[in-house]
Amino acid sequence: MHEPTIATDELRPTFLEVDLDRLAANYRVIAAHVAPARVMPILKANAYGHGLCEVGRMLEALGAPYVGVAYLEEGLRLRQHGMRLPILVMGGILGEQIPRFLEHDLTLTASSVDKLRAIDQHAAALGRTATVHLKIDTGMERIGVHWYSASKLLEASLYCRHVNVEGIFTHFANADGPDLGHARLQLERFHEVLRFYERRSLPTPLRHAASSGAILNLPESHLDLVRPGVLFYGAGPSAESPATIGVRPALRWITRVVYFKVVQGGHPVSYGSTWAPAESTRVVTLPAGYGDGYIRAMSGKAEVIIHGKRYPVVGRICMDQIMVAIGWDSAYNGDEVVLLGEFGGAAISIEELAAWGGTIPHEVLTSINTRVPRVYRGVTSAG
Repeated sequence: MHEPTIATDELRPTFLEVDLDRLAANYRVIAAHVAPARVMPILKANAYGHGLCEVGRMLEALGAPYVGVAYLEEGLRLRQHGMRLPILVMGGILGEQIPRFLEHDLTLTASSVDKLRAIDQHAAALGRTATVHLKIDTGMERIGVHWYSASKLLEASLYCRHVNVEGIFTHFANADGPDLGHARLQLERFHEVLRFYERRSLPTPLRHAASSGAILNLPESHLDLVRPGVLFYGAGPSAESPATIGVRPALRWITRVVYFKVVQGGHPVSYGSTWAPAESTRVVTLPAGYGDGYIRAMSGKAEVIIHGKRYPVVGRICMDQIMVAIGWDSAYNGDEVVLLGEFGGAAISIEELAAWGGTIPHEVLTSINTRVPRVYRGVTSAG
């Protein structure tokens, strides 16, 4: 990946560089892997930290058939920024929200008979037809009607005159681990629900179940649509499910040295005095911290890249600053430092940050908050 040439005078010295061309390439890699199924990238949580509207515009230019978000607010923001693609809001809904969905042509998730009927009633009152995907709980126990009573929801949908049941979906609880037994059981339950349409000689709605782990590990679950989240952004969903199909990270998290000092041997650094050098060493301070999403649990484990070489973060990570020991190497105020991504042949991966923080790649990406400016690169970034 190219080294940054961006002038950041008007930005914080800590910023994210998002390569839209890499995201476009990831989309194409996933599409080729799952064909003839189609790809519905998931843009929830600010497109996993990459920028909701910027990534949405790129996907619309690519001709993606659908995108998915978690909340009404995310769908509304995409519409307000001009996106015309179909948008599925996958989370639970409240009845008073339904008119907003209809007004902005957002696809609703109907997760119970009562919610389906409420959607139908609101659509009738507004003289509209609601587009709906039915949510089946096959073993996640989050939202959705249980598989063993799903026929009631499907039956009710046949009598909703102002609802177009475009899709039906479920979600795996365990598709990214070493044991796929539960995922296969969930898929079997989902297929049993789908036989409702076969038994009545009715066309089956769009079927989707596979998130990132199932895209990698369970090809029989690809069905009509797949829903890549973290995989689309270039990371595997877990240590047991690395990204093996050629996707690449699209983020570089960059900051700059703002202070340099020599710390004498035995003098502790940062809150709690948890680390002190055995002998005098040079320490630089960086203007980033857990207030930006640089997870405090990485204290004593994380590394950064300066001039193509990795150095340890020392002492506790603060809300706004971190300290890095560089031995007797040189680093000056204004020098670039990479917290995540590539520089000069060295790289720090999303998966490494997750391991240092005792968490998952999804949390690493979605924790980088909006205090960190985003800068976009790639041929699609001009839009």
